Amino acid sequence: MDVDPVRSKIMRAVPRTDTTPERCVRQLAHSLGFRFRLHRRDLPGTPDIVFPRLSTVVFVHGCFWHRHPKCTKASTPRTRALFWREKFKANVGRDKRAIARLSALGWRVSVIWECETLHPDRLERKLLRVLAPRAQCTQKRLSRSTRN
Repeated sequence: MDVDPVRSKIMRAVPRTDTTPERCVRQLAHSLGFRFRLHRRDLPGTPDIVFPRLSTVVFVHGCFWHRHPKCTKASTPRTRALFWREKFKANVGRDKRAIARLSALGWRVSVIWECETLHPDRLERKLLRVLAPRAQCTQKRLSRSTRN
């Protein structure tokens, strides 16, 4: 199957890291006072954002590439439909395996979809739901250990 060189060039130009949605999530997390590491290659799936003290990782998934259910951005190209179905199936399978492996290692995993970054208020609430309970537990543990 021949690949169109123009299409290939376009697809190579799609960034894998530091995407606009990822930067949006990082900026918001930082402004909320959370500190993190980026793209830890030693963890399954190389999570986009890692909160080591909270044992939490966040994947910022593009709706198109990772097939956000019921999202209009998760359309399927009409050309080479079989290729795209297989590609998307592999992406989703790889995501599920990475999440399962991270969970088995004791990490709490959250996925933030690209379309969720378009609504800052909702995104902030989601980040706080994911991170704040863990942060409070960590603070309590730290304050107890410093009292002794």
